[in-house]
Amino acid sequence: MSNKQNLENIKKLREITGVGFKDCKLAIDENNGDINKSIEYLRKKGIAKASKKMSRIAADGLVLIYEKNGMISAIEINSETDFVAKNKEFITFCKEISEINFKVQGDIKKIKSSIMKNKKTAEETLIALISKIGEKITLRRSKFFDNKGTNFSYVHNSLDKNIGKVVSVVKLEKNEKIDLKEIGSKLAMHIAASSPIAIDENEIGRDILNKELEIIREEMKNSGKKGEMIEKIANGKLKKFVSDNTLLNQIWIMDTKKKVKEVLKSCSGEEEIKVLDFVRFKVGEGAGSNYL
Repeated sequence: MSNKQNLENIKKLREITGVGFKDCKLAIDENNGDINKSIEYLRKKGIAKASKKMSRIAADGLVLIYEKNGMISAIEINSETDFVAKNKEFITFCKEISEINFKVQGDIKKIKSSIMKNKKTAEETLIALISKIGEKITLRRSKFFDNKGTNFSYVHNSLDKNIGKVVSVVKLEKNEKIDLKEIGSKLAMHIAASSPIAIDENEIGRDILNKELEIIREEMKNSGKKGEMIEKIANGKLKKFVSDNTLLNQIWIMDTKKKVKEVLKSCSGEEEIKVLDFVRFKVGEGAGSNYL
């Protein structure tokens, strides 16, 4: 690896973790320049703290939603800089892609082969736009919510209608006995602010929990803790990780004395408000990294 590339990796690691140059350099050297392994290395050493936000912010662009007949689609389209993200031609392209995304129900392969208003495929239009603007542009991720439930959305840092830097969509089970509009809208806002990774513990991948437990145990060992004490502390930290990252167990942003599941219960009385699905897209979050 060249010295220039090595310095770039150290810089990225510092931006992600907030750890000093010396420790980041050691981590990069020990892990042959691998950013994800270096993050894990720093956490095991107890130098970098656990955070669901510990992901590489390596892209700019826009996130968009499209709503019709109770259905909603969401898509993230990346550019390299905020300057391009504000470009009128780029925004016009994104708006049309968002509409196509809705029509093909979130299938990016189908988006690329779809014909746009200029009579060219989306992929051909994308290549032409990249050539003209001079930046890499990618259709990164998408999701579609059908109307087999009641959907609510929220756009943060809105630049135009249904366009922003953070979008969230939540699907609740239909219930004619409860007015879901207010709580559904607030829940979408909570998701945008709190960034859960799953509805509850059962939906967090076992690989994520095992990796988190491994990191916590190593951190405890390196801090001098022994045997049973390690397991006791590790289990406590894992429970906090689950609580912080699962929607139903998170602290409600509008009343920090309550958890989300308690708020849903108080709004429903004898009925049940059931969360079926959700998504949160933040521009560039996790781009280039598979950490968490």
